[in-house]
Amino acid sequence: MKVEQIYEIVNSLTQQVTGKSDLVATDLSNIVDVGVETFDNTSVDNYVRKLVDHIGKVIFVNRPYQGNAPSIQMDGWEYGAVLEKIDCDIPDAEMNPTWGLTDGQTYNQDVFTAPKNVTAKFWADKVTFQVSFSFADDQVKSAFSNVTQLNAFFSMIYTKIEMSFTIKLDSLIRMTISNLIGGTLYKDYEDIGYGDSSKIRSVNLLFLYNKTFGTELTAAKCLFDLEFIKFAARQIKLISSHLKDPSYVFNVGGKLRHTPKDRQRIILLDQFAESANVYLQSDTFHNEFVKLPDADIISYWQGTGESGYEFDDVSQIHINLTNPTDDKSTVEINAKGILGTIFDKEAAAVNCYNRRVTNHYNGLGEFTNFWYKMDAQYFNDFNENCIVFFVADPTPDVGG
Repeated sequence: MKVEQIYEIVNSLTQQVTGKSDLVATDLSNIVDVGVETFDNTSVDNYVRKLVDHIGKVIFVNRPYQGNAPSIQMDGWEYGAVLEKIDCDIPDAEMNPTWGLTDGQTYNQDVFTAPKNVTAKFWADKVTFQVSFSFADDQVKSAFSNVTQLNAFFSMIYTKIEMSFTIKLDSLIRMTISNLIGGTLYKDYEDIGYGDSSKIRSVNLLFLYNKTFGTELTAAKCLFDLEFIKFAARQIKLISSHLKDPSYVFNVGGKLRHTPKDRQRIILLDQFAESANVYLQSDTFHNEFVKLPDADIISYWQGTGESGYEFDDVSQIHINLTNPTDDKSTVEINAKGILGTIFDKEAAAVNCYNRRVTNHYNGLGEFTNFWYKMDAQYFNDFNENCIVFFVADPTPDVGG
């Protein structure tokens, strides 16, 4: 074990923390041990300098991860593979002859009236993956002092497997939601720039704010502007209320739908949600009037980006998806500034979530293989209501 003398460093730190000196650069490389992967030739005792240091305590990195993606899991079924969703249009009103009877007139009551425009939509795709692990206890017994440590070692590995599944499931859930967002944006902005207008389903809050107040606020600064945050919160609460009314305009498929509050899934980006919490609640004594609706808060839609949680990265989706209007082509969506979404709980969901484990013992090698498997259906229904809230600057003019 290597032992360093640090009396000069601690004397300096004492001077700094007691106000005897200004802050100075302090070398912590010999104080904070960052660990090594394997022992080196200094890992011997300090008496005869021949005995290998013995491991006094073993700690396993065994920290369960619960996940933080919004839960959109719905139903599961053991037999059958296809989800069928049946719908029909509302009937039109007709003249009621009761209050206009005419002497001698025949009134035919045997006319058959079929349901109007009955449709059936099917989802049959399922995705799957597995994680493999080989269990061989005899071969690693020499690395541990007792069976408790051995079991803790394999418990750590199992936790890592669970963490892997959770991260992957979280990612698939985020992509299911991002696919719904992307399809909605594509329908509304197929041929125009995101920053040049605002639609009823794809709401450019920045465009609406600048148009309403004649300002030139930018996407880079809007989340730090109190008046914009107030305006954005108002618009989100209004549209949440509007979704309760039956309407054809809030879904890509143009179907008559209403989404009561208890069916609304509201998901907001944390950078926007925290700005609203800080700016709005610190500016008023009546928080209930200005706070955002209850929502799931996420840190990113698709990923954090290599630079780490920059707004342009966490607010972006860049995906290829099936064209929501013809189901026959693939379209690319690359959009930034997405602050949140409200959608019907049947617009995006996970069905038939099926986790299981299979195993096989290899007698020759004396190990057991485990295969941790997961199947599920991840689906969007563009006939259900979905609203996307985002901020985007106007497309720069090109040319002279």
